[in-house]
Amino acid sequence: MIGRRIPRYTKLIMALGVALATAALVILYREYRMVTERMAISPAAEHEALVRAGFGWAAGGSLLALSLCAVVVWFIARRQTARIEELRVEAEKLRDADFGEPLPETGDDALGQLAAVFNDMRDRLRATTVSRDYVDRILSGMNETIIVTTADGSIRRINRATTELLGYSEDELLGRFIDHIVDTGKSATLIDDSTSGVPREAFFKSKFGESIPVSYTCSIVEDEGQESTDRIYAAQNITERRRAEQRIRYLARIDALTKVPNRMQFQHLLQRAIARARRSNTPLCLLYIDIDHYKDINDTFGHLAGDATLETVAERLTAAAPENSVIGRLAGDEFAVVVPDFGPNGKDRSATSALARSLLDRLADPFYVQGHEVFMTASMGIAFYPKDAPNVIDLIRNADAALYSAKKAGGNVFKYYKPAMNEAAVERLMTKSRLKRAFERDELLVHYQPKYNIETGEVFGAEALVRWELPDRGLILPSDFIPIAEETNLIIEIGEWVLDKVCEDFRLWQRSVSSPGRVSVNLSLKQLRQRNFTKRIGAILRSHEVSPTSLELEITETTLMEDPERTVKLLDQLYALGLHLAIDDFGTGYSSLSALQQFPISTLKIDKSFVREVAANPDDATLVGTIVQMGRNLNMDVVAEGVEDERQLNVLQRLECTYVQGLLFGDPMSAENYLELLMAQADGTDSYRALFA
Repeated sequence: MIGRRIPRYTKLIMALGVALATAALVILYREYRMVTERMAISPAAEHEALVRAGFGWAAGGSLLALSLCAVVVWFIARRQTARIEELRVEAEKLRDADFGEPLPETGDDALGQLAAVFNDMRDRLRATTVSRDYVDRILSGMNETIIVTTADGSIRRINRATTELLGYSEDELLGRFIDHIVDTGKSATLIDDSTSGVPREAFFKSKFGESIPVSYTCSIVEDEGQESTDRIYAAQNITERRRAEQRIRYLARIDALTKVPNRMQFQHLLQRAIARARRSNTPLCLLYIDIDHYKDINDTFGHLAGDATLETVAERLTAAAPENSVIGRLAGDEFAVVVPDFGPNGKDRSATSALARSLLDRLADPFYVQGHEVFMTASMGIAFYPKDAPNVIDLIRNADAALYSAKKAGGNVFKYYKPAMNEAAVERLMTKSRLKRAFERDELLVHYQPKYNIETGEVFGAEALVRWELPDRGLILPSDFIPIAEETNLIIEIGEWVLDKVCEDFRLWQRSVSSPGRVSVNLSLKQLRQRNFTKRIGAILRSHEVSPTSLELEITETTLMEDPERTVKLLDQLYALGLHLAIDDFGTGYSSLSALQQFPISTLKIDKSFVREVAANPDDATLVGTIVQMGRNLNMDVVAEGVEDERQLNVLQRLECTYVQGLLFGDPMSAENYLELLMAQADGTDSYRALFA
């Protein structure tokens, strides 16, 4: 549309040219009149002269006007050319994304309007480009891999995260198909992938051949009026997530400490073994194993030593069990072994017994914990499929019942399952349930076993022993319910109840005899772990107005060594109250002479297992004599437990033991019977003094 309108300055110049030509004609005419008047020529001559002069001036004026027009046209052409050139230069800059400076919008002509349109287009492109750069920066800053492809899968654009993940440069990927970066050996093609929006998983292949697991989504970029549409793939590297999932799956199946299958996985493997045995019509054997006195090791040396013990058990079972066996940790210190093709009859049973014994012997080998040599034994229960149970649950339950029987037999033995064992297991559960209600029903009793001075035969004191009396079963011994009380934490309530009952009985004895002697009360590890334990004992003593010097607290070696630092502080507090302290079952734990010296102990009690053969076995006699001599050197009293015949008493007298107690002097007795014994001693009518003559 350029040139359709004449600029205003062009019109002014043309008007000026016309005015100049007119003025020239006017001046020419005046000059002509003046000349003719002066010359007084004839009209014809005047007319001819006028015509000639007119042609001359007309030619001169026209030439002048043409000259002026040529100048104007040149000026206009030059100016317009400069403006067009300026517009061209700016257009080329804009083509190269260089926005330059805005064009001057001079005049109201077509070029001026074109400059205005160009400036508007430049401003809009600048805004669009800024937005696009912002989007580019966002895509480059994203941690997700972004890949834009055409409808047929050709890669059009990627972000920086893509190059970092795959190792390719942008130029190496642009124009390639999306499947070039897909590990097609592990994943399907992505070209025909649907766009459901649901995250999917695939494996990308890096430039260096590494297979990378990713989670991705696919979206479509819709273009109006175009049949083909681009696709955007947004992917995340899930390598760490895959590792975490594998770790979780591993921990869900494998025990983290021992690296053998846990209970859930073991049951699954046992189910598969039973299925194979059923198909092949062959038996299999289940060995249920539990470490003997594992709690003592754990309490004495700490949990790290306990963990090392469990690791040792798993390693030894793995090394000693048959090659096709399955080993698992079911709970705590309980392990199980599935051995296919081992049956309950004939040679199979002999082979099973030999295997069981070899496993127990292997577990009994000593090992070192924190520089200490530790001897460990285990008990084992054995059950067979299909003889003893047809399924996983019953087979494990029956093997557990056999294990419990082996534990009751003293440990380091194995027992085969018998149906009667289930009755014992049920009875144990019933006992646990009834023990919780023993306090409400007033079924607990305290009996007293006297302690005698080995030189004079006088009653020195007694040991308080708790008993449980059931209407339908009679008296239940501590060995049958104290372990259950330890498991359920009822031992804390029982311990405090026993101490309270002893103080109550002692107060009654004092009303009848001047000196009832010193009464010993057993303490459990869980009682010592209680907060304000010293204050609890002090409150009980004050409530019954009993002197602390009248009581002696018995603590096992294992309890002493559980936390020596804390135990020393606690025993010092108890000793400061005036209480006497004794080590019970001395010789069965792991304490040393140097350890004993740091505790305020006044009495050693020799375990009955050493006293049992003291009269027949010289080694036991030597051991007991050594303990007696050690106690005397440390200014401690020594009490021998479990004296059952006079021969044992005579040996202990020769060894100069301080005190004795046991069934030789009668069964543990009630508080009333103990008072009668004290009164008979005061009257000189007691019947046991003659044994010490």
